[in-house]
Amino acid sequence: MIRIGLPLIGLALLAYVPMLVSDYGLGLLIGAATYVTLASAWALFSGQTHYISLATVAFYGTGAYTVAVLNEVLPYPAVLAVAALIGAGMSLAVGLSTLRLRGVYFVIFSFGLAELVRQLITWYEVNVTGTLGRYIFLDITTRQIYWQMLALGAVTIALTAWVNRSRLGMALRVIGDDEMVAAHSGINLARVKLLAFVLSAVILTLAGAITSPRYVYVEPSIVFNPTVSFLTVIMALLGGANRLWGPALGAVPLFLVFEFLSANFPDTYPIFLGLLFIGVVFLVPNGLISAAEKLGPARKSDRSEAKA
Repeated sequence: MIRIGLPLIGLALLAYVPMLVSDYGLGLLIGAATYVTLASAWALFSGQTHYISLATVAFYGTGAYTVAVLNEVLPYPAVLAVAALIGAGMSLAVGLSTLRLRGVYFVIFSFGLAELVRQLITWYEVNVTGTLGRYIFLDITTRQIYWQMLALGAVTIALTAWVNRSRLGMALRVIGDDEMVAAHSGINLARVKLLAFVLSAVILTLAGAITSPRYVYVEPSIVFNPTVSFLTVIMALLGGANRLWGPALGAVPLFLVFEFLSANFPDTYPIFLGLLFIGVVFLVPNGLISAAEKLGPARKSDRSEAKA
């Protein structure tokens, strides 16, 4: 009851916060909720399998562009459903062809995927439609965008908790430890990895679709910004990608740092992000939660030795 009740109370408080903050504060809330969702969805697949994916923005941008294309011809709920289906289909195609790759090869392909999608959409817009960029006219308030993203983030964390307790989660952990052992244990590697990858991609696509009305004007260079992919990875790793609340723990403070740096050091903040990424990899490779857990027993042993 405590594990269920406390998150529900926290969710209700977060849903009420927009009534108390300014427009700028609401914008920060949307950004934080978006990156919590992105980092949690990324960790749903990559956190357990250790497949480092840089394709986050490929699905995020696809969701945003789907809304930009269909917002005038379909009701908003139908547009979200179409975006989810496109994300699922795209992830199936990508997963079937690339999840046999591992290590640096998968990282390189996932990074190239975002650029490939951006270039394909740019070519289509310029050569077929004769324009580049679309407007989004939806009667959706900023608060509604926040509530939708908050709900999607809550669903993502709840889904992650369910997966971690299921046979799927156990299979993903075994795959992350040793794929050879997983194969000899009777785990269907292709099916397990593909299922987790599709679940993660659908959430990433929906996140882009939900946030797209904030842009008003959408073009490939805006919604396919590779910074989204890199930030998502750093956030998940910072908190602990293999922990339920790890991505959220890393996303919130890092998003605030990103906002401060981009506002005050617009020309040099990528350097700070690069240094931060290096620091995370070397100093807390398993995340802050794991580091705190290791620090606790160390302090206890020091106290016991001092008493002795």
